[in-house]
Parts: sequence; C-alpha cells; structure tokens
Amino acid sequence: MSIAVAPTQYTVEEFLELPEHELYELVDGRLEEINVSNLSSVVAVKVIARLDNYVSSRKLGWVFSSESYYRCFPKKIRNARKPDVSFIAQERLPANWMEEGLFSIAPDLAVEVLSPNDKAYKVMSKTREYLEAGVKLVWEINPQERLILIHRLDGTVAKLKETDTLSGENVIPGFA
Repeated sequence: MSIAVAPTQYTVEEFLELPEHELYELVDGRLEEINVSNLSSVVAVKVIARLDNYVSSRKLGWVFSSESYYRCFPKKIRNARKPDVSFIAQERLPANWMEEGLFSIAPDLAVEVLSPNDKAYKVMSKTREYLEAGVKLVWEINPQERLILIHRLDGTVAKLKETDTLSGENVIPGFA
C-alpha cells in the first residue's frame, strides 16, 4: 500500500491549486503562513481606503489588498508574495490583468503591515525581494510602535513617526 505524501516544495502553479493557499505565501517553494492580527488588518484597510480614494479619483492606477499575489522575483522563481497593500500605475498594468490569478510584474508600491508574530529577518528578506524585483517604494508599517520605514529602490530608507507625513513620493505623486 502506498501513502500519498504532500510535496514539501511546490511550484507556483501547484501552490495556487491548494485549497487554502490564500492563508500562505510561497517562499522558495515552501508554504509560509501569513501572520495577521486585528490591528494589522485595521491598519491595512485604512491604508487601502486612503490610497484608493486618491488613486481612483485621479485614475493613476489600481490599489490591491492582500488577496493579490505577485510572482515577479527573478532570483526567486518559486515565490508568490502577498503584500498587505499594493499599487500598480495604470500605464504598467497588462491588458489582461483582471483575468489573471497573480501578477507577474512588480507593484510600484508594496505595503507590509507588521503583526506581533512577524519575525524581523523575514520582513527584511521580503522587503529586499520586493526591491530586487523593482518595487519603487516599500512601506513597512509597525502599528504597535507607531512607526513606518520607507524603503526606496535606490537603497535609501527613511523612518517616520506618527506625527510625520507619509507621502507617495514619485510613485503616487501628490499623495500625503
């Protein structure tokens, strides 16, 4: 008698066919559970609402929630990542993007809202992957500490406190 054993590594296609894949990201072919908290969810929704209102009213592009997967990592072909919030400029969206199950292009902006169970080295690795894939701006929001780290494609990093103004810089011009 043979016992079917689930693979320890998946291709992105195999991963997307798993019944509960939305609870995970695929990292180096392995399932990695997504950490969430009520606070991180609330913050992500507020970021989505504010960005979407601004972007939609100006027809700058589209804002996406954590339901959207990205497979845009040239050095990590077995990765499928889900930022908590992302933005892609209108002119960069592929013609058939609404029919696709994931994006094969990097977002212009990726936002990660930290949860209490997030490990610093994993967040750093994810941010590095985004930047290596060409993401122009990564916002790492720490709601418990009330801080935001802004990572830019050119390698610079800025740290904002809750009294500072967060801006879309050259990625979402005029957004603050």
